[in-house]
Amino acid sequence: MSELFDAVDALLASRATLPPPAERKRLRQAHALTVDEVASALKVRRATVTSWESGRTEPRPPERDAYARLLDGLAQLYPAPAGNPGPDEDPVAGAVPAPAEDAPVPETFTGAPAPAQARVTVTKKPSEAAVTTAPEPASPPAVRTSSTSRRPGAKKAAPAATRAGGTDPRFENGPLAVVDVEDGKVLAYCTGGLVLDVPAKSLPSLVDWTLKEAKLGAPKLSGPGKDADPLIVLTEAACERYGLPVTLTEEEKHAGRIPEGHKVIKQLARAEWKLTKRGFGPWARIYRPATGSERACVQLCIPSWNALDTRHWGTAGQLPPAELARVLGVYASRVMTPRGSTAVTGLELMTALHPPTRASEPDADGKRHSEHNPGSLGKDAIDPMNWPPCEVPDGHPVLKDVPRFHVRGPAEKLFEEAYDWARPMTDAECTLRHLVGIDVNMAFAAGANGLPVGLGEATHVKAPVFDPKLPGSWLVDLSHVDLSRVKVGKEWVELDGSLLPSPFTPKGERPEGPAWYATPTVAYAVELGYEVRPVEAWVRYDNGRYLDGWYNRLRDAYLATMADLGVDADLSPEDFLAAMDGYKDRDPELGIVITAIKATVKGGLGKLRERPRGEGWRPGEPWRALSRPTWRPDIRAAVISRTRMNLHRKIVKHAAFTGQYPIAVLSDCVVYAANGPSPLDFLPYREGKPLPGGFKLGINPGLVKHEGTQDVLWGEEVRERFNAPELNLARYIKDGTVTDADNGE
Repeated sequence: MSELFDAVDALLASRATLPPPAERKRLRQAHALTVDEVASALKVRRATVTSWESGRTEPRPPERDAYARLLDGLAQLYPAPAGNPGPDEDPVAGAVPAPAEDAPVPETFTGAPAPAQARVTVTKKPSEAAVTTAPEPASPPAVRTSSTSRRPGAKKAAPAATRAGGTDPRFENGPLAVVDVEDGKVLAYCTGGLVLDVPAKSLPSLVDWTLKEAKLGAPKLSGPGKDADPLIVLTEAACERYGLPVTLTEEEKHAGRIPEGHKVIKQLARAEWKLTKRGFGPWARIYRPATGSERACVQLCIPSWNALDTRHWGTAGQLPPAELARVLGVYASRVMTPRGSTAVTGLELMTALHPPTRASEPDADGKRHSEHNPGSLGKDAIDPMNWPPCEVPDGHPVLKDVPRFHVRGPAEKLFEEAYDWARPMTDAECTLRHLVGIDVNMAFAAGANGLPVGLGEATHVKAPVFDPKLPGSWLVDLSHVDLSRVKVGKEWVELDGSLLPSPFTPKGERPEGPAWYATPTVAYAVELGYEVRPVEAWVRYDNGRYLDGWYNRLRDAYLATMADLGVDADLSPEDFLAAMDGYKDRDPELGIVITAIKATVKGGLGKLRERPRGEGWRPGEPWRALSRPTWRPDIRAAVISRTRMNLHRKIVKHAAFTGQYPIAVLSDCVVYAANGPSPLDFLPYREGKPLPGGFKLGINPGLVKHEGTQDVLWGEEVRERFNAPELNLARYIKDGTVTDADNGE
């Protein structure tokens, strides 16, 4: 009989009455409970509780019984304020004044509740969908959802910092929307969980709707800059709805666009919309020429056309619309609205923070004019023929008279690249048990911080006196710098120079004569205690810290996202290592954002020296990127130079203090032999404080994290297998996987 009673109780519990979603959240917050605490008690995911509180999903047995019991207990402790709807009342009734008899009936947006202080509704007329808002009570009631609301079980769309409803009413629905088709309806998933009905029947009308009604976009990042254009992401279903192919053919992939005669492009042309020179590809820009200060431009992103490269965006392209809106929304709010690949966005961020022009002071007639914005790279690119020959890559127009198969050596070409160096292990190192890799966080971003770079063209100087504050390229012989005896601070120290990479070449080899170096490299030679006498130089007297704002923006984005993943900047070394263990698994979507931020740094710097991309280019001819003011290989070289010097400085200080030398260095990863598997087994810490100027564990750019640990026997076996005693083990230290393809076999 008791089993029957239990079954009846279960049936009653399955229909347990629950308060409306907003009341559920109020009760939890009244008792100072976090979403994580409730999720842990009910043994469900954090996102599940969030969905219950937003009204996107409803709890099911057996969790529903326990959840109802929790809410009943909280309701007795914290009764609802007067005026709050009860569990059987319509949570929307009374929230919006009744319309006049001749007014159209308002229909609430589908999806999650609108941002605090405002409920968004849409008023449909025969020709438009006007967005209106109504005041919210102190405890906002839930918004009624329709059958086209968010998918059951979906995570919240974005953290509070990226919710729609910012201070700028023009962009109250956020910077972007993911457009999808569900049950025959076209929906736009915005940040903050907002879902909009899309009335557009064609792509031209979708562009019109985006600009006139969607309230999408983002404010400019600097005073003289421009507001960010809205981004529309089209899912596969949306591509089909608007007449676009779901995937590109091999020919279209190679061209990077669909054919000019495609019917959708013809539709856009008839509606007087234009495409940029790159055509209609994975990242298409659709615009009309600006009239005054008014811009009419929409950016399209099509993930199924490989717009979101898996190397930089992971599985973002396969996420459901709401989750994809969250990932892109967090990135857009903390970095900027994507303008293309992470590399393109990294470069665009530089320009957005330092626009080339600004409005002048009013003239005698009270009119303002466009003028150069101090501290920017200007609106005009450097004439290709005015580039120093040493700073440009092979095939550049300034080298058109160089024989085609001539290989330029160090005395002809500036070659500042990241480290790729390794050495055989000593007998003493072979007796240790582990190889431990440490990796510098955001190394190239840290290298850009505070770095003076040239803002204009270079001046050629013969037999110059070296100035460490003057950006440029210097032809100088550094072969006399002996790493066996160097200055560390103000003191000379003796080191085993054979166990150290040279700081002056990417392969760590000692230079053999005059070579071209960027300013940070030559300055480091002076810092080590050696005299330098440049033969000639190309220097830039007009210079400034152009990349500081870029670094600050990306640093803040990185640290904020890592904090969301549970890795804070003020953790102790032990707590930091524990927090970093599996940090991306805590929120895979934010893990994607972290990867994209890092790719934005490296890709943006790489774009400063963009090479030809097909288009029938031949050596000696100019290519498209040369027409950009941001084509600046000298700036890229300076950042890489400074990053490499920063790393070498830490290696030298570590060796001078501990007597330990690296086994391998790859870009920003350094491998040491140690008796234990943790970085704390070889990094010198005293009472929690690191070696001044050496490696320090932490999440800030320039500090280091644990990259991976392998056995010493693993390293010896790998090198023996490939008969390569100097195989760079830093390349494989993370997971220990080495394939024959990695070594050209």
